[in-house]
Amino acid sequence: MPIKKFQEADNTTVFTTKFVITDNKEITYVTHEKEDGAWQFFSNDNFDNFEEVARVVGLGEIVKIDVTVLDIADIPVGFFAQRRYKGDKWLVQETDGNL
Repeated sequence: MPIKKFQEADNTTVFTTKFVITDNKEITYVTHEKEDGAWQFFSNDNFDNFEEVARVVGLGEIVKIDVTVLDIADIPVGFFAQRRYKGDKWLVQETDGNL
């Protein structure tokens, strides 16, 4: 099975958290935002204020951290993918607007 690629360049700005970047937590939730097409990569950590934990990195950095995100590189805008742990199967769903 060929490896998927993101349409966006490796230096495309994406959003993540300190949990993924600093604490090396597994990426378990990914959104491809309907409003602006932005990608967001999260661990299963809870937080109250996104601005306090947010980190901005290049898409290529995320792929280096976890190459398995390429499995969902083709999810459409307005969708999200989640899994329980790295190596688990991604469940892809359309965002219902209430998230």
